[in-house]
Amino acid sequence: MRLVTHRTASGARPGAVVRTTMGDRLLDLGDVADGVSALIADAGLLRAARARCASAVDADLPVLALGDLDAPIVPGKMLCLGYNYRGHTPDGVDPAANDPEHPDVFVKTPNTFAGPNDPVVIPEGAHDVDYEGELAVVIGTRAQNVSVDDALSHVAGFTILNDVSDRAWQRRQSQWALGKCSDGFAPIGPWIVTTDEAPDPQDVLVEVVRDDVVTVSQSTSTTIFSVAFVISHLSQVMTLEPGDIVSTGTPQKLAHAQADHRPLTPGDAVTVRISGLGELTTTFIAPPESPAAESLPEGTA
Repeated sequence: MRLVTHRTASGARPGAVVRTTMGDRLLDLGDVADGVSALIADAGLLRAARARCASAVDADLPVLALGDLDAPIVPGKMLCLGYNYRGHTPDGVDPAANDPEHPDVFVKTPNTFAGPNDPVVIPEGAHDVDYEGELAVVIGTRAQNVSVDDALSHVAGFTILNDVSDRAWQRRQSQWALGKCSDGFAPIGPWIVTTDEAPDPQDVLVEVVRDDVVTVSQSTSTTIFSVAFVISHLSQVMTLEPGDIVSTGTPQKLAHAQADHRPLTPGDAVTVRISGLGELTTTFIAPPESPAAESLPEGTA
């Protein structure tokens, strides 16, 4: 299934995107669960949702309106990887060097979470905002000290993340938080593809398009650490809960995009597409104008 959160007059509700001969349609699942988080955490509710999809009458379903979608899920925590694709290395490191022994893990804080239709505000004082297209893993069942062999059984599905980053702030410190955690710097979506319909996470193509030009194109088969290994690795340190997101890193930009590096500016749009999952387009905007300062009454200082 492709699970979504969609806006209605009565509030946000869970749903599923149903493929029909007439195009994608939306099946509301608000009578099955009160949210996507509840759905993915309960095998019985997931079975009920699949049964609803199987019995739905296509002609009775409304056309999917992508503009009505919120983030498919709001994670309790989001953990991300740096330099997980072969050929993507930190500045000054030999790209032919041996693979690292351990994943490079960082956190995206809750203020970064954004939906597939939310524009990303380029903050005041940001001078080198960049994009990173990533395959993101959604945890379905609690994972603590799990083995590599058992790790994928804790996955509910997969979605798409644009790990927006401010390179200038990132380079100012050994920890990356200030470069990764501006408000809205983690748009996700537009849906979660559940594991029963998702492609092999170690064999999908991750691409990024900017200005109608493909700037990133690399298969997850070239990652250093597999999804299963990363989940097992993280679960040795912290408990992964249903709804948590683990993002698997970005490939290196293609040579022409590296040579023509341009920070994102207001009006830019970036599309991340992953084979078998879909695509996520993010638009970048300027900060809202500050309200004009009120004039002080005459004779005051």
